[in-house]
Amino acid sequence: MPEWSPWLSPNLALVPIRKTKRGAERTPLNADADVLVCGASFAGLAVARELAGADARVLVIDRYEIGERQTSACAAPTAWLERLGLAGSIRQSFDELVVHTPHGTARPKLPWTLSTFDYRELCALLAAQGDFEFETAKVDGRASGANGSGSAAGDSAADSIAIATDRGEVSAPLVVDALGWRRVLASEAVYQPPDAPLSRGLEVHPDGDSPDLEVWIDRRYVPAGYGWSFPAGSELRVGVGSFDPRFHVKDTTVLLADDLELPAHGYQGNWIPHRMRKAAAPGPVFFAGDSAGHCLPLTAEGIRTAFYFGIALGRELRAVVEGTQSREAAVERYERFHEAHRWKFETLLKGQRLLPRIPPRLLPPLFGMLSRKRVADWAFEHYLRVAPPEFTAPAPVADRSGNGHALRRLEAERTST
Repeated sequence: MPEWSPWLSPNLALVPIRKTKRGAERTPLNADADVLVCGASFAGLAVARELAGADARVLVIDRYEIGERQTSACAAPTAWLERLGLAGSIRQSFDELVVHTPHGTARPKLPWTLSTFDYRELCALLAAQGDFEFETAKVDGRASGANGSGSAAGDSAADSIAIATDRGEVSAPLVVDALGWRRVLASEAVYQPPDAPLSRGLEVHPDGDSPDLEVWIDRRYVPAGYGWSFPAGSELRVGVGSFDPRFHVKDTTVLLADDLELPAHGYQGNWIPHRMRKAAAPGPVFFAGDSAGHCLPLTAEGIRTAFYFGIALGRELRAVVEGTQSREAAVERYERFHEAHRWKFETLLKGQRLLPRIPPRLLPPLFGMLSRKRVADWAFEHYLRVAPPEFTAPAPVADRSGNGHALRRLEAERTST
């Protein structure tokens, strides 16, 4: 387990001590584990959380310390944060969305609340629920000659998959890539912008406060995409996201900040996948979060889905280490679970492609309709059901991996649509 300090924050009893090794302390890392999780953010920590108490050696590695590198506006449905025991990281909650267009403003009410949170504190709270070892190391890819054959994890050393890092090789029969859109451990061709299906996002973090969660759909800021202001207590997170990766968003992020009379400082940005990819690759290596394209198109929401698919994958891996299913069965079941959601992601992708084509003068009546309670309740409840917070509940005892009940629900939804 990571070491934690109880005194670094008055709002949180568990904050990670910096573990990044420097100079002579950066010793070679040669380790074997039962489960190796590459990536210590939302998806990776959710996987590790599900393995707590499974009597397995779980090793989590990341280039940065847990909670060190925030790359998003950090907001999620409040119910997800509460159910995961992460409510202590919440900074502000909202039950209304303020949507600005060039010809008017709409205020659709949400049937549930959305909360902004502190990234470092959330990661610390989530990590504290796990039972794993943590090391800082940069993952370079699969080691040459890495082997992934075998019928079940742990049968022999030949089942282990070797991963190359800047501190040496680490290996495990169960390997997870939760490293983000670069999909470092994939076996396919390099996935690079601007040719890959990635959106581009950038935001600034000026001091300030606001009661409103605001979105701008205005081609003055971005031809295809939107701007935002997500208040988080004493900080505002103001940015612009473009569905077209060729559109540079820095100038228009500054423009939006200027329009709001805010200083543009505290930059952070990232590429955001807007299309699902394969859930596993030969080896096998499992993918979760951005590395699997688990970010919702149109809204670019990826935190809730990273939790969701991370939990699903963690349950499958737990069944393997506990001996109730083979590694191959885990691959098949996780891929099936992943693919059962594809139609929902593709539906949102159609909306993403349609939004820039809507004439600006039609946006006010469109969002005015969304402001009607019946319409808003229907639309936002369906959106929440893509990755419902109830999924965090323990699975029925009869379900060996914990995802069978969810698969049955998804297949029923698909049939009725």
